[in-house]
Amino acid sequence: MHEMSLAEGVLQLVEDGARANAATGVTAVWLEIGALAQVEVEALRFCFDAVTRGTVADGARLEIVTPSGLAWCMPCGNQVPVAQRGDACPHCGSHQLQVIRGDEMRVTEIEIA
Repeated sequence: MHEMSLAEGVLQLVEDGARANAATGVTAVWLEIGALAQVEVEALRFCFDAVTRGTVADGARLEIVTPSGLAWCMPCGNQVPVAQRGDACPHCGSHQLQVIRGDEMRVTEIEIA
């Protein structure tokens, strides 16, 4: 389950941010997890709750935004929406798509106390 290591990485970023701002606690963390990032959101929520116990982020609310997938089609040059990896271009049917949005995962905001 790679969601546990992802949650640990998020916690490290949160702790670093809290320490840099002399915060005594973290009340909320906002994540952006693209639709193509291959992250099981509910498993990540569970893991985040587990790894934050007894830390500066204990009890912090986890807010997740999920941007949709977008790809560039090499043969026809169009930017096209993609719901999952392996989708075909809706214009030309090609599978030669380069993802340009939707595979990211990042901490976008930390609310500190």
